[in-house]
Amino acid sequence: MSNPSSSILAVPFRKAAQVSLAPAIKQYISTKYDQHPDMFRQDLDVIDALRRDAINVREPHPSGIKKLQAYAAQLVWISGKFPIDIGADFTWYPALGYYLDQPIVHNNLQFERANIIYNLGAIYSQLAISSNRSDTEGLKTAASYFNQAAGVLKYLKDEVIPELRTTPPDDMDEATLESLIQLQLAQSQECYWQKAVMDGYKDASIAKLAAKVSDLYNLAGEASMRSEAVSSSWIHHMSAKHHHFAAAAQYRAARECLEKRRYGEEVARLRDAVSCVGEGLKESRGGYLNKVVVEDLQNLRRRVEEDLKRAERDNDVIYLNPVTPKSELRILERATMAVARVPAAVAKPLEHIGDKAEFGPALFTKLVPYAVHLAVSIYEERRDRLVNQNIITELEVLNERIHETLSSLNLPGSIQAFEKPLGLPGNLIQHADEIRQADARNRLHRSFADIDKLRATDMAVFEEGRQLLQAEEEEDNQRRRRFGTERWNRPESRNEPGQGAKLWTQVAEAEGWFANSESSDRVVREKFYGVEGILAILAGPDRGIMDFVPSSRRTEIPEALKPAIGKLRSVCNDVVRLESRRRRKADALREKARGDDIKSDILDEAARLERNQTVATAIVPAHFEDFFDKRLDSLYESDLEMVQKEATEQEKLISELIRANREFESQKKMVGDRGNREREEALQKLENAYYKYKELTSNVEVGRKFYNDLSRIVGNFRDNARAFVTERRLEARRLDQELSMPPLQNLHIGQQAHGQPPAPTASRHGVSGYHQHPPQPPAQNENSYHAGQATAASFSSSASVAAPPTLPPQPLQQEVHSPPEAHIQSWAPAGETVAPQPQQPRAKPMQNIWSHEIPLKFSNTGSASGTSSPAPHGSKPPSGTWDPSAGIRFG
Repeated sequence: MSNPSSSILAVPFRKAAQVSLAPAIKQYISTKYDQHPDMFRQDLDVIDALRRDAINVREPHPSGIKKLQAYAAQLVWISGKFPIDIGADFTWYPALGYYLDQPIVHNNLQFERANIIYNLGAIYSQLAISSNRSDTEGLKTAASYFNQAAGVLKYLKDEVIPELRTTPPDDMDEATLESLIQLQLAQSQECYWQKAVMDGYKDASIAKLAAKVSDLYNLAGEASMRSEAVSSSWIHHMSAKHHHFAAAAQYRAARECLEKRRYGEEVARLRDAVSCVGEGLKESRGGYLNKVVVEDLQNLRRRVEEDLKRAERDNDVIYLNPVTPKSELRILERATMAVARVPAAVAKPLEHIGDKAEFGPALFTKLVPYAVHLAVSIYEERRDRLVNQNIITELEVLNERIHETLSSLNLPGSIQAFEKPLGLPGNLIQHADEIRQADARNRLHRSFADIDKLRATDMAVFEEGRQLLQAEEEEDNQRRRRFGTERWNRPESRNEPGQGAKLWTQVAEAEGWFANSESSDRVVREKFYGVEGILAILAGPDRGIMDFVPSSRRTEIPEALKPAIGKLRSVCNDVVRLESRRRRKADALREKARGDDIKSDILDEAARLERNQTVATAIVPAHFEDFFDKRLDSLYESDLEMVQKEATEQEKLISELIRANREFESQKKMVGDRGNREREEALQKLENAYYKYKELTSNVEVGRKFYNDLSRIVGNFRDNARAFVTERRLEARRLDQELSMPPLQNLHIGQQAHGQPPAPTASRHGVSGYHQHPPQPPAQNENSYHAGQATAASFSSSASVAAPPTLPPQPLQQEVHSPPEAHIQSWAPAGETVAPQPQQPRAKPMQNIWSHEIPLKFSNTGSASGTSSPAPHGSKPPSGTWDPSAGIRFG
């Protein structure tokens, strides 16, 4: 955006479509929160009003600053309560580039905030343009606005864009924002230079200021050459201003040399100034430069050339000082006045929100922040992991070790064979009743079927997400093969730094989860198949169990064996009581975890953090880490210690059990165990099958919980993959359209004149010849100074005379990289220009206007299209010579 009467550029506004945030927020609150959306009706109205006021700021007025800052601050605040993809499609139009009428749509709060911050930088820039720069106070005001514009754009580039989680638009990519930042700093420095001139500063000081202006314009131009959005007219403007202030710096340095009687150096610097001005005027070819910029360069050239003539004449006639070689000229010092300043309301927006703050009270304060909901989920997951894995699982491991020990010792079957030589032991009857009531075999079969169904569902959801990623990857590779890696240079989805790499990592993790779970399921089923036959006996009638367990031939316990059996039975009873006590503790611990509701306490903690301003930004789950640790320690530290005590107690009990069993086995050998071996083995098989069933029921519950939890994970993965692929495909379609445009030699601005060859092709960015992309209408192109005037002039000229001959193609210029503090004398080397020169565009010739290249055709009857009708029968065909007596007929 530029004013035809101004030599300074302003950042144009990005325009937005009207979108209401209220429906998306209400929907999210109703589905994700335990609160009713009507509680926040006033806040919903306020956020919509803030957005409406912010997006309608399109004029440079100071009141627009507060509107943009207030909405941006509330966006930062509500980002702590809602996710980035709230559900509103924010539609914005580019401010720079060749596709100003193509909207960019993202369901992304950070994208909305980035556009608001961009427009905040734009209004600071435009306020600087509209300031009265005819006096020193106005120049100070304009410089301050430019500094704030640069600071806001730098904040956008460094703080907002990295959090975007998607590829930024062309006019907000790193190169474009860097160009705009350096442009604002250059124009701020130019205001300080102009103020120094007005205030009559010494030439040495003015030279230092001008040299820094030239450096900054040079940096802006170099960044703009890497941008796809900065127009050719802006690039030429920056290059021209770079050379202008290089010349101005040398001119002021030359005046200082005259004052200090360094006449040879004066001549050298004036010559370099003339050369720099010449390079700047070359940028005016093609009509890209503002007329004010051209006039300033021409006026400077006249002054410098006059002084050079005078200096050369005086030196040749009077002073006779040797002219300093260009390579030996001292590099001019720089005086930096322009500094990017970020307004406090932008850098620390939350400090300006409050009941008595500048931007009013924070919105949705009664709504539990989204980060708090995440924190609650994180705490519950961490609590469940602690309880289940570190406590209950450890207790179950201890119980399994007890059963392994009992099984290895053939207990309690070995003592039951003596205690109950006939019939069935009482505890075995209880176990059989439990198996029958639970319908053990069918229950396990149903559990396995449920797990298979859950696994298949999870696998289908995961496969859907994975196939979406694979399909998008194949589409991307096809386009990469079609256009080549140099043109199709966007990162692959696997290497996309935001969501893509994360999703592909989740694919690898989920594949590992499914592989491990399949192996675990197979182990559990093999365990079940090993005891299924024995479980069938236990589930059957008592007569079947009695048939399975043979009766003992010894009906009474030998007296020598009774003390050993009594002692072993006592220890076995202690083991059973220990196991039962653990099961009760585990059940109590599960009930304790279910009753551990952190919501009220975490809300108090969140309020404390906000009240004390412990955090400088929006609350995130990481802020509750200390709170989590203290709470878990206070509630479950005693249970963790209990596990250690249980393990110690069990070790002692198992040692006693082994000693008692050793004594029992010794006594049994002495009295003999004839007729008891078969009964002992049968009873032990039934006992082992019962405990294996208990273990299997625990295994299938763990499996069912695993797949239920996995369902939520793969569901989120599928949804994220779907959103990511949709966004990638939209981006690919847009890039495909850009890269599939016809070659420039096939693009015609208008009809070709008769026999005239096509215009030469152009180079990239439109800096030589025509633009690579189709030019926008003058009303939409805010980046060119005289886009409409140049077109009109070319059009009118082609209406009166034949189309001009085609200019020879200009040589392509390479991008020039100069350090920020380049040598002033190196700004204008012979035969080099910083920005390539465009060819004069050829306008469309006017239709139905005669040119000297088109022969006159006369006929008795002529059609509108210019073709002759056949001559009537018997008439003389017309000759190529005009007959005066026949008159002249047109049409």
